[in-house]
Amino acid sequence: MRTAMLVSVVRPIGPILVGVSLGFTLSLLSVTWVHENCDSDGVRATEEMLVSISTGTTDNGNTEEDLRPRIVSYNQPAPQGPQKKVFRAKYASVELGIRERLFVAILTSKTSLSTQAIAVNRTLRHHVEGHVVFLTGSHGPKLPHGMPVFAHGEEHSGPAIFQVLRYLLERHAADYDWFYLLWDDTYVQPDRLKALVSHLSMDRWLYMGQPEEFIGAEAPGRYCRGGAGILLSRALLLRLQPYLEPCRTHVASARPDEWLGRCIVDYTGISCVEQHEVWLVLNAVERVDLQKALTVHPVSPEQMYRLHRSFTQRELQDTYQQIQDLQVSPDPPPPRGILSAAWPVGVPPPFWPRSRFEVLRWEYFSEEELFSCADGAPKCQLSEADRQDVADVIQEAVRELSEKYAPAVVLSAPRLVNGYRRFDPTRGMEYTLDLQLHAQTESGRSRALTRRVHMVRPLSQVEIIPMPSVTEGTRVHLLLPVSHTERGAALRFLERCGPVMFEAGENAALTLLLLYDPDEAKRVGGTADIFAELKAKAAVAERGHPNVEVSWVSVRTEGPGLLRALDAASRKHAADALLLLVTVDTVLNGDVLNRCRVNAIAGWQVFFPVHFQAFDPRVTHPHGPPPTAPDLVREAGHFDRHAFGEACFYNGDYVASRARQSAESHGDELSEDVDAYDVFLRNSHLHVFRGVEPALWQAHRRCACEPQLGDGALQRCLQGNLRGLGSQSQLAMLLFDQEQTSTT
Repeated sequence: MRTAMLVSVVRPIGPILVGVSLGFTLSLLSVTWVHENCDSDGVRATEEMLVSISTGTTDNGNTEEDLRPRIVSYNQPAPQGPQKKVFRAKYASVELGIRERLFVAILTSKTSLSTQAIAVNRTLRHHVEGHVVFLTGSHGPKLPHGMPVFAHGEEHSGPAIFQVLRYLLERHAADYDWFYLLWDDTYVQPDRLKALVSHLSMDRWLYMGQPEEFIGAEAPGRYCRGGAGILLSRALLLRLQPYLEPCRTHVASARPDEWLGRCIVDYTGISCVEQHEVWLVLNAVERVDLQKALTVHPVSPEQMYRLHRSFTQRELQDTYQQIQDLQVSPDPPPPRGILSAAWPVGVPPPFWPRSRFEVLRWEYFSEEELFSCADGAPKCQLSEADRQDVADVIQEAVRELSEKYAPAVVLSAPRLVNGYRRFDPTRGMEYTLDLQLHAQTESGRSRALTRRVHMVRPLSQVEIIPMPSVTEGTRVHLLLPVSHTERGAALRFLERCGPVMFEAGENAALTLLLLYDPDEAKRVGGTADIFAELKAKAAVAERGHPNVEVSWVSVRTEGPGLLRALDAASRKHAADALLLLVTVDTVLNGDVLNRCRVNAIAGWQVFFPVHFQAFDPRVTHPHGPPPTAPDLVREAGHFDRHAFGEACFYNGDYVASRARQSAESHGDELSEDVDAYDVFLRNSHLHVFRGVEPALWQAHRRCACEPQLGDGALQRCLQGNLRGLGSQSQLAMLLFDQEQTSTT
């Protein structure tokens, strides 16, 4: 019975057990077959693996010892010398390999250099500034002023054009894309010439001008006639460079333009073309072609001036016509709604920020006070200039409203309820004013009227001034005036400027202007000389660095007059010397010297940098030592725009300004209030460039304001000491802490 029960239980799962057993059996059989097939190849690999494990080797044959850690001794690297200054190109275009577009070479001669060439120079050179040169075989001892002339030494016309090509390849092929050869009896329209080269591809082998057949009809190709001007691409010049000597030997022609064409056609296969990429070169031979012509040939100097006047007047008329067409043409739909279209023609729409970080902040103001101050104060008085500006804006708003409501309503008694302003860098100062006015109608009724007006004071008279090119290799002569109260500060100046001028190898020299009063001047050079220690320090510095010039000039003066010291230093330097006036508190580096070289231009511009004045360290760091160099933050100092102690100018410009000042004052005694800034601002036509200089700063020092100073200079000295203490918020916190300490 038990057997029957067991059979009844096992019977349902019997097929499952049979299937599992059969599956295991088949699996074992298949493994056996696979093992038999791979056994012949795997036995050898298994044996090799076992041998490798037993001997401690790897697949590369390296033993196990290679994997053991080893102790590597640490050798301290040798101390490196001072890091060399990395050379950087002066201009980004030089570093990136960007070339100028056009270079004009004018072929002239010794006889026409003072006649025809001058006419070409006056009508062309200022349109292609810095990219024009006059090429001649020889010239007289005196050259025309303002004309770049190069003498290649070849008088014959054929070899002369060879010298011209060699000059262009050696000196200018790496800097320009297009070269225009012009004869001095040809007038060229400069704007059309620049438009022509700006639309041509620079990598083409292009030989462009007015085509002419070679003498002898069997000669292949055509050459460009010289009278109409010849345009050559840089790519063609470089391709022609290896064949210049064969051209010189085998090409024979008395005409330079034909010689050039024969050389180009024979050795490059490029013939002269008159039209390329829909641009056409025209030479005026009849009057009907004059308005469309690029060149006119031949012309005399008088005709060249008349042509230039005619073309200039035509260009001016076309410009006026374009302005009128733009004004009467229908305006396009505004890009950002009707608000941007509400401004008059010529006023750009408001600045549109792309993120919250670019949002311009509005300042709230009244007629007397401003509620957004620079030092963080909640309220401050409007300056005299701002107060006058607000009055002008209110007056202009009342005038516009009066014109709008006249004659029905007469507006008077304006009062500013709310005023908002912000500076938009794209168009100027914007104002939003809420004005309350007294309105009176023609019937005699009157009431108060409130209107909101939106106004803008645009950035007008913006002019791009062409600046002459300068170089950063000019020697800078530092002038340091030192009075008897500044001897210690002058010694510290020598210690600070040593790494800048001496160790760094800067092309600079230092001149100490030692100011003696009449009593001290009697002891100059003796043991009682008040500047004996300073002179000894300067002599040691000069002996230690033979390449650096350190000198001093003794100036006898009854007061601390700066101009007397500058006059004495000016007589010791040449007219083309670049002078940098500094103070005993000035801290400078090589960047300051380079910016002095770039921003001071002889006969054109003087530079007055605005230094960063550090605050009193007892105010900025009351609980710790101050840093050696302040950070350019509001809490550490400020850019002192009221100080004019640093200046960079050329000696010749200073001498000319002082001579004009002496002539206007009729030899009267100099006022102690006059400084170098006043001399250039009032007595010269130079550009006075004033800008902040982050690399120029002064440590805090309380200056000794001597009574001998004039009233204006004394007041500036006292105000400078007060402004150098700290910001208003910092001084207020000090007073607050003192009051809290005294009350407790």
